[in-house]
Amino acid sequence: MCGRYSLTATPEEILEFLSVVSIDDFPKRFNIAPTQPVLLIVAGEKPLPGSNLPARQAVLARWGFLPGWVKDPKEFPLLINARAETAIGKASFRAAMRHRRVLVPASGFYEWHRPSKEEGGPSQAYWIRPKRGGIIAFAGLMETWSSADGSEVDTAAILTTRANRTIGTIHDRMPVVVDPHDFERWLDCKTQEPRNIADLMKPADDDLFEMIPVSDLVNKVANMGQELQQPVEPKLRPGRSEPRGQQNQLSLF
Repeated sequence: MCGRYSLTATPEEILEFLSVVSIDDFPKRFNIAPTQPVLLIVAGEKPLPGSNLPARQAVLARWGFLPGWVKDPKEFPLLINARAETAIGKASFRAAMRHRRVLVPASGFYEWHRPSKEEGGPSQAYWIRPKRGGIIAFAGLMETWSSADGSEVDTAAILTTRANRTIGTIHDRMPVVVDPHDFERWLDCKTQEPRNIADLMKPADDDLFEMIPVSDLVNKVANMGQELQQPVEPKLRPGRSEPRGQQNQLSLF
């Protein structure tokens, strides 16, 4: 599950990390939530000037995936995540897995440790970020949905996989993180079919992330400041050495 994340990098940092040809200025975002516009990176057609690197494009889409065949979005669940293990075969994601794979730049994400019946007590929010700082890129899917009146909206979902040993102490799922060396393979929907990039949809290395307990401020979408990522004394300490049991996918419609 990935239900909240953050992107606080500068446009210049995103340009360098993801080889984007250009990007508009935007504010730091500490609490990105479903249904909000999110930044996506898509494959470009030409190389960057003076380089062999592809000139990738930055686009905005609504976080909440809608397949093109949906008639009424109010009667269809808003899919913020797609399970990597089944996305290739799912009717909702099959076309996007083949034709519209994207990268979702992030500075980190939030997850909640929810107590078992034996543990009791309140849930504890965690800010999960790369130990060495910087930007990461989640594996994502994009789809353009068209309404009956001809208007269009770009929508997106983040792929998730089973949690690594670090994240598994609080939750059973985590976003798929694409290594920079694999950006081109992931975005290449012309020659790389879904079966060719299945090996990229795996848990991140156990030592990639650190988990910082934070306050309940992140629970409210209206809270958007840097204070969301300030460490607190945890109300509930992670104690599992293996990932938790399966959780249901979040739906917001």
